[in-house]
Amino acid sequence: MNPAAQKPSAAALAQLFEPIREDLRAVEREFARHVQSQVALIPTIGDYIQNGGGKRIRPAVLLMAARMAGYTGERAVLYASVLEFIHTATLVHDDIIDESQLRRGRQAVHTRWGNHVTVLFGDFLYLKSMSLALTQDDLAIIRLLCDVTLRIVEGEIYQLTKNGDADLTETEHFEIVQSKTAYLFAGCARIGGMLGPITRDQQEALWQYGLNIGMAFQIVDDLLDFTGEQQALGKPVGGDLREGKMTLPVIHLYAGGDERTRALLRRVVETRAVSVDEWREIRALLAQARSIDYAHRTAVDFVERAKKALNAFPPSEAREALLYLPDYVVSRDR
Repeated sequence: MNPAAQKPSAAALAQLFEPIREDLRAVEREFARHVQSQVALIPTIGDYIQNGGGKRIRPAVLLMAARMAGYTGERAVLYASVLEFIHTATLVHDDIIDESQLRRGRQAVHTRWGNHVTVLFGDFLYLKSMSLALTQDDLAIIRLLCDVTLRIVEGEIYQLTKNGDADLTETEHFEIVQSKTAYLFAGCARIGGMLGPITRDQQEALWQYGLNIGMAFQIVDDLLDFTGEQQALGKPVGGDLREGKMTLPVIHLYAGGDERTRALLRRVVETRAVSVDEWREIRALLAQARSIDYAHRTAVDFVERAKKALNAFPPSEAREALLYLPDYVVSRDR
């Protein structure tokens, strides 16, 4: 049975990623081992985050890209751990910036331990990631990791300057998504490939694969703010609007809306408050304007670009898994 021929599901994805299951477990162990500290609170928070769930898609991309590139050594697990440290640092910092009280249905780290501790814990994770990377003395990969991390931080700052701005354009929004989310996926894919004997063109193909998956991933994540249920999402719905964020479906609605629609969206985004009636009206307007469909089609376009990038590689089990992943990303419901 070919899982890729079925409707995308977490179970089918797990089946395709079966060859790297032990490597993913090793990534978990590496994270737990390197988050140890003489300061007892650091591993306590690390354990809390690890037990909070998460599908580990980013390390899986790195590990499978390494397999597709012909590499099966131990460095793949180490670099997957490095990227997981960076990703976790972005999450704990994001929750403070967004004032999010929940993460995957549980208290966010800053809600439980306070902003001061959480900021420093995120800094610890960033520095730990670079410390681990330096043990391999691979300057090209270290440069890439630094560039990706800088882009993420730049994306966060840029988004903060645009929060509350109802006139945010689609191009500006994509710049934010690319920096905040897509570059990390791209880095995972390219670093995995850099471990094997592949060409520069194939490395670039992996970068494009990861970049486009990351774009699709964030668009779908933003869509769930309007289509998901709080229990499934593990966070309150409507959170993006309450944070003053214009995401793709809202940008589409605003661009094509009448004056009343634009005034409603502007008021909600600028005041960062939305009533139950306003929320219902906005959802109805999104449906009427087919803005949800537009955003979903855009995510699918990014998915197709991701899959096309893998034409640079011959057929293999790892390539099949990476081809399936974009379809799963765009169809997920949380």
